[in-house]
Amino acid sequence: MRNRPVHVLVAAAILALIVLAVALSPWITPYPPAAQDLTARLSPASGAHWLGTDHLGRDTLSRLLEGGRFSLTIAALATVLTGVIGTAIGVASARRRGWLDEFFTRTNDVFLALPEMVLALFLVAMMGSGYPSLLLALTVTGWTPFARLARAMAYDVSARGFIEAARVVGCTPRFIVLRHILPHLAGPMLAQATLRFGQLLISVGALSYLGLGVQPPQSDWGSMLAAAQPFALRSPLTILAPGLAIFAVALCVTLIGQHLARRTGSPVMPAAPAREAQNA
Repeated sequence: MRNRPVHVLVAAAILALIVLAVALSPWITPYPPAAQDLTARLSPASGAHWLGTDHLGRDTLSRLLEGGRFSLTIAALATVLTGVIGTAIGVASARRRGWLDEFFTRTNDVFLALPEMVLALFLVAMMGSGYPSLLLALTVTGWTPFARLARAMAYDVSARGFIEAARVVGCTPRFIVLRHILPHLAGPMLAQATLRFGQLLISVGALSYLGLGVQPPQSDWGSMLAAAQPFALRSPLTILAPGLAIFAVALCVTLIGQHLARRTGSPVMPAAPAREAQNA
């Protein structure tokens, strides 16, 4: 507690509360998220509807909680997949070196040269909207920061004396990677994953806003923003609620990620690995 800033503790508490509410949404939503009541359309906040209703009379709070399940789940899955794939590519590139390192480095540079959101939009548009295509697009476009960080740190760790000592005593390359290199990468990669989660959540919201996420009658925070936009002046809560939810979660995980990066001394997505490490 003493080493954790107050704003990080507040961010962690807010994030935990949001995640808990979303996880319990099937049991705590006051109304069925897709239930329509045209007589109560665009109702303001009240005791019956805490955040009002949308243009079809659906309860905004119920749809916000249900939509959070999709938004947070797809962002979390994309973070895990990109983290695992990027770390594996970065470590393999640093350990094998030679043509494999050159191939992965040039491939990484190509992906970094392309706007991530534009590439994801193109992939989802090609494969069609929906849960699987959105997850695949985010995974294909999001592994590069993890790969660059893992490669740079694996180069650094591989140049240390205890790695040479492990080779001398006969440790296999697989044992060296699992026992010595990956544990040194765990903290920095966790910090990177926390920061990337916020970015991926915003990407999910943006793609869903464009109609490439879940399809009606299901909801997520991005599609709620798009549906509420024409009625923003008549019913501000319908657009403020999902927008603030995305902002709050992204801000909280970013603050936590920055704190983890400082604690682990992790460079976040370094521009390039150190020349000394490459020549070691």
